[in-house]
Amino acid sequence: MHYFLIAGEASGDLHAAQLIQALRHIDHDARFTFLGGDLMAAAAGTPPLIHYRDMAFMGFSEVLRHLPQVLGNLRTARRGLRHAAPDAFIPVDYPSFNLKVAKTAAAAGIPVYYYISPKLWAWKAWRVKAIRRTVRRMLAIFPFEPAWYAARGFHADYVGNPSVAEIDAALAAAPPREDFLREHRLRDRPIIALLPGSRRGEVRANLPVMEQAAHRFAQYRPVVAAAPGLDDAFYASLTSLPIVRGATYPLLRHARAALVTSGTATLEAALAATPQVVCYRSNGSKLSYDIMRRILNVDHVALPNIIAGHTIIPEMLLHECTPELVAHRLAPLLREGSPERTAQLDGYAAMRATLGTTDAAATAARIITDDLAASAPGA
Repeated sequence: MHYFLIAGEASGDLHAAQLIQALRHIDHDARFTFLGGDLMAAAAGTPPLIHYRDMAFMGFSEVLRHLPQVLGNLRTARRGLRHAAPDAFIPVDYPSFNLKVAKTAAAAGIPVYYYISPKLWAWKAWRVKAIRRTVRRMLAIFPFEPAWYAARGFHADYVGNPSVAEIDAALAAAPPREDFLREHRLRDRPIIALLPGSRRGEVRANLPVMEQAAHRFAQYRPVVAAAPGLDDAFYASLTSLPIVRGATYPLLRHARAALVTSGTATLEAALAATPQVVCYRSNGSKLSYDIMRRILNVDHVALPNIIAGHTIIPEMLLHECTPELVAHRLAPLLREGSPERTAQLDGYAAMRATLGTTDAAATAARIITDDLAASAPGA
């Protein structure tokens, strides 16, 4: 079978690479065409049509500034899909782009298997209409999503959460603290991990606030986790802090606590049992905060809080994301045995139990291949 995948950011590249490996395990003749990153390229054995670093634009203004490139990427994706004429199209999250390509696939009679549902339960719920028209199977990674879709007349399968196995494997392979410090030329001081996002706009907005907050704790060493698609020169233009590349999970393992931009990284830090404060600065406007609260259909933005259904992690958003307020929330998480630190770690354990241990990529791959086999001519 020939599979066409699109992942538009670093986390999608990781999850899609796992899915490619799982599909190969079942379908030994599998071929892949994709838009994505280096991990997908390694798994598929072929380069991407477009690297996600040239696709990951954040927010309306950034998309508008890069509109010619965004439209060019969309044309390339549609043209590549038609030329490849795959047996299946597998979009991975990234809905603003992927739903447009899914429409093209459905019109061409190519079945669409959506891996990692768009977070329609948070905002833009109206997109479920497009999903009903274009998607054959929705492969969800949060246990509450099938019920959300069922209430709107569409079936979704919970396949497990890929981050659980990915984090556990990475932590098991992480080097001891002494080796980690030596490899990254870090002095033996307690670490505050800074995860400012995977897109340039996110990092520009969040890293300065994180750095200023972390510097209020003189006995700790702030260390920045670099995103795969951003080069060292970019980080050097923003900070003189040490940067670790390709070692986010070991960094989380050896950090006392973390400051994390909202997104998949909040779930990864929770699964690594690293206490955290969520930071999302954007333009820092109170008006933007009020608008965001009106648009969102959920009470939280951090995935661990959404999964738990209550606040585990403090969320410092927009005008509340200041060095002073972030440091105030971080301080008790650094103290061993504090009520705040203990409550967060207990919340992590309960959240992990809710997610379960199902192998998401293997389950999704089996659903896709079984469905394709069942719908094949003569089946």
